[in-house]
Amino acid sequence: MTNPTYAVIGSGYMGGGIAQSLALSGADVRIADVSLDIATANRERLIAEAAAFEGDELFPEGAAELIAERVTAATVEDAVDGASFVEEAVPEKIEIKHETLRRVSAAAAPDAIIGSNTSTILISRIAEAVERPERFLGVHFSNPAPFIPGVELIPHAGTDERILPTVEAIVAATGKQTARITDATGFVLNRLQYALFHEATQLVEEGVATADDIDTIVRTTFGFRLPFFGPFAIADMAGLDVYAFCYASLQTRWPERFATPDSLAELVAAGKFGTKSGAGYLDVPAERTAELVAYRNRAYVAMQKLLDELGPAPIH
Repeated sequence: MTNPTYAVIGSGYMGGGIAQSLALSGADVRIADVSLDIATANRERLIAEAAAFEGDELFPEGAAELIAERVTAATVEDAVDGASFVEEAVPEKIEIKHETLRRVSAAAAPDAIIGSNTSTILISRIAEAVERPERFLGVHFSNPAPFIPGVELIPHAGTDERILPTVEAIVAATGKQTARITDATGFVLNRLQYALFHEATQLVEEGVATADDIDTIVRTTFGFRLPFFGPFAIADMAGLDVYAFCYASLQTRWPERFATPDSLAELVAAGKFGTKSGAGYLDVPAERTAELVAYRNRAYVAMQKLLDELGPAPIH
């Protein structure tokens, strides 16, 4: 059985990491850039990186050899010719993406699926440059692409949803997890990430805490939970009634900025307080609370052991 053929257009740090991930999943990957010379140089970099990752036991044994075998450099047109999936990973400027995707969609097979690794630009805007935009969607990997498992899939209003299972299978083969996101500026990842960063900068500017102390609080409290539970699971376990009280407290200083979300108010009014009542945002049955708490406790102890083993990040 022959390997599937994919193309990654833009072979820099993000595109290169995506190409490595796709190659390790069993695909033949063609990379392209503004010139064949740059793509060729970046291919050599990807092989050298893979060898270093392999030596550090971050990539499986034989990864560098596989990437050398499966990743080839090409022009844009040659890269997409015959590829069943194309991922655009050029700089985050709409004019560059439009120019690239005009070339890609003109040269690609009519049934080739085309994805964009944009992190913030509306997919519907980027789709304006794509021939047959029904085969186009956002496929947003995170930095560093080989090691972060979450990928946002963002169809636009004109995307043929029948292509989504195929893209999910392509991503799943790399060992990553996908979430389907509605086309909206910033999508989910960056809207949440920048909301947190904005509030953190406000705390520094108000003199509440230093950047270093804020990072410590984030890492060692709710950030400690986030590898295992998202914000809705955390809220359900804490108690939605408790969240409502906390919102009321914050409103004594910032009534509009921390207005109680309508969905939270409705759940609390209905007596749905989260896991302790058996219903909340995620509706975890009350009889599973003990199992959930036991998992939570094991997870947090395991996380602390991992952090102890790794030691502190070398940022000081």
